[in-house]
Parts: sequence; structure tokens; C-alpha cells
Amino acid sequence: MLRVIVILVTAAIVVAIAWFLGALPGTVNAEIGPYSFEAAAPVVGLGLLVLFLVLYLIVRLIGELIFAPRRFRRWRLERRRMQGDAAVTHALLALGAGEADAARREAARSRRLLGDTPQTLVLAAEAGRIAGQEEEAAAAFRALAARPDAAFLGLRGLLRQAINRQDWTEAAALAREAERAHPGAAWLRGERRELAMRTGAWSEALALADADAPKAALAAAAADTEPDPARALQFAKQAWDEDPALVPAALAYARRLREAGRAGRALEVLRRTWASTPHPDLAALALEPLAAPLDRVQEAKRLAQENPDHPESQLLLARTSLDAGLTGEARRHAEIARDSGLDQRRVWTLLADIAEAEGDSEASRTAQRDALRQAAKAGPDPAWRCAACGTTLPAWRAACPNCGTPGQVAWGTHALARRPDQSLTIRPVLSD
Repeated sequence: MLRVIVILVTAAIVVAIAWFLGALPGTVNAEIGPYSFEAAAPVVGLGLLVLFLVLYLIVRLIGELIFAPRRFRRWRLERRRMQGDAAVTHALLALGAGEADAARREAARSRRLLGDTPQTLVLAAEAGRIAGQEEEAAAAFRALAARPDAAFLGLRGLLRQAINRQDWTEAAALAREAERAHPGAAWLRGERRELAMRTGAWSEALALADADAPKAALAAAAADTEPDPARALQFAKQAWDEDPALVPAALAYARRLREAGRAGRALEVLRRTWASTPHPDLAALALEPLAAPLDRVQEAKRLAQENPDHPESQLLLARTSLDAGLTGEARRHAEIARDSGLDQRRVWTLLADIAEAEGDSEASRTAQRDALRQAAKAGPDPAWRCAACGTTLPAWRAACPNCGTPGQVAWGTHALARRPDQSLTIRPVLSD
């Protein structure tokens, strides 16, 4: 309806103009050189109108010819953009359907049509990744990382690849770079903490630790690996303040105090930790400066007084007494440990050593043989074990190298336990 109205109005205007021109009175005379021209006014007006229209059409034609290449280029770009958008959509659909080859093909087509934009690079990287073309994916991620507006996306992809191939050093470096590109990402802080523990960067792991992290274990490990004595002492003190019962924390703090010339304070730390969690390494460090066997016995007595009823105290007194030639005292303390219910190989081995030291008599040889037979069937000695996965370790670690769980390596033995709803399992049990 609107079109009909426009046509009628236009026709009315044309008729009005023609009526106006036809009603013009007079004539128009013109002389150009030897030529003269005379025509009625309506004819001249109509001629001028036709001339204007011809000139207008010529100018429009010239303009179209001049701007034709630009319009053609714009049309081609628009067409490429539409085709590229379609390729992006097809690539996304292929990725969602798990069709690796189709995803790679459409991602490559989108890059040809749209260029290396963040969207096309992400598609190319993900398509290469699900197709198992890790180097192809890495190249796309590196191209993303080189763009200021999409660096984080590229670094995150490279980080994921490094973690998958367990290249912890490269992963840690990429995580730090990603943090600089996009500060404050919560998941990235957790990744950096895990990678710091994987690479042994304990001071960084401690700095990134949250409220629930085992800070005492992290600080103890940081103290053991810190080359600067002052900072190492700070880390060790922090570890011991966080958990005075943690044996590695006490050992780290006592060592650093002794290195700083504060031997008395070091002994106080060892005795306080012995009062809650006796451990052979605490005694070894406390007795380390003493060479004379009797001096070692006296220091062992002072240490054992902090927890006199614990079997570990009795074993300490038994060992130091045996080294000093006090076989009677050694046997008395060893038998106290045995009678407390500590049925471990080290107890019976110690009793065998005591029997051997008591002399070459038939009674001594019989006692030694009996102790060795008991040692063969006794329970295992305590060791460092991960409470999360049960892995036995030769030394304490802040995080289990097998499962990566921090703060779960504890001193103890394995015990067999059967729950009503499960088959026979092994669980770590701390020693008494």
C-alpha cells in the first residue's frame, strides 16, 4: 500500500512540473557564433531538465566506476567474513561432537578466511589437541600467547600441555607468566602452589598457601632448601611455631639455631618436641655434638626426662647405655620398651646386641638367638609413610612424591585392618 501511495505522489509531482513548464509564456533566443537558436520557453525548460538528468546520470556512472573496486573488495571481505563465521560454527560443532578431523579442517578454513584471531587460534589449538597433534596445538597456543589481548588463553593452553607431559619446571614458569598476564585467578594460584611443590620451590609454595594448607610442613621444607641462613632460620621458626610437634620442623629449627650459635635454644626446641612426639632423629641431633659415650648417656637422660614413659625414651637410653658399655642399664631400658608392647624388629635386634655385649657365655648366646628369632617374626620398624596413599619413603617429605599430597607424610608403621564393608586393607598407623 505504501508503495502505491509513493508512486501516485511521484506521478502527481511530475504532472505538476510538466503543467508548470507547459504554461510558461514567451520564447528563448540564443546565438552561438554563426548559429542562432529560438524556442518556446516550455521547450527550453524541458530541455534543461533533460540535460540535468543526463549530466546527473553521467556523474553517477563515473562515481560508480571510480568506487567499484572498493565496493568489490568490501563485498569480498563481507563474503569471507560470513564464510569464516560459518567455518567457526562448524568447527565448534565438530569439537562438541568429538570429530577431530572435521574440527581441524574447519578450524584451518576459519583461519584462512578470518586470519589469526583469538577465536580461530583457540579453535585450531583445541582441534589439534583432541586429534593428538600436540605440536600443532602448541603452535596455536604460542601464537595466542604472543597476542597482548589473548596471552592468557595461550599460556593456559601451554600450561595444560606441560602438566600433561609432567614437565613441572616448564609448567611452573608458564604459570608465573600466566599470573602476570591475568593476575588474581584463583585456580591459577592453586596450580602455582601445586607446581611449586612439584619442583621443590617450597618458599613459593608457602607464599601461595591458603588457610587450610599445611604451612608447618611447607615452612620446614623451605628452611631445608633455603641457601640464605637468615631466611632459613625464619622459615624454620615459622614451621616450629605453626606445629611444635612436627619433628621435621623441630629438626630444621634446631639445626638453624645451632648454626647461628644458639646451641642452648636448639636443645630446648628438641626437648619440647620430644615431650610430645619422640623420634630417633631428634635424639640424634641432640647428641650430635657429644663424642664421649658417657656424655651422650647424660644428655639422653635429660632428653628422656621430657617423656619418660614413652618407649622411644627407653630405646634411646638403652642404645646410649649400650654404646657406653653399660649393658645392665641397656637391658633394663630395652626390656621396659619391650614389655610396653612395642613388638618391633629394632627392639629385638637391640636385645640381641645387648646379649652379645654381655659376654661369650651360653646364657648370652641363648638370649641372642632367642632375640634374633623374635626379630624375624616381629612387626616392622616405623618409617616415614604417606597417610594419603600409603607410600613408604626413605626420608620425610613435605609432599608425597607419589600422590603429591602435602603434609601427609608421618612417622609410623603399617597395620592391617578389615572394616565390615570392605576387604582387607592397609592403613598407616602412627607409632606410640
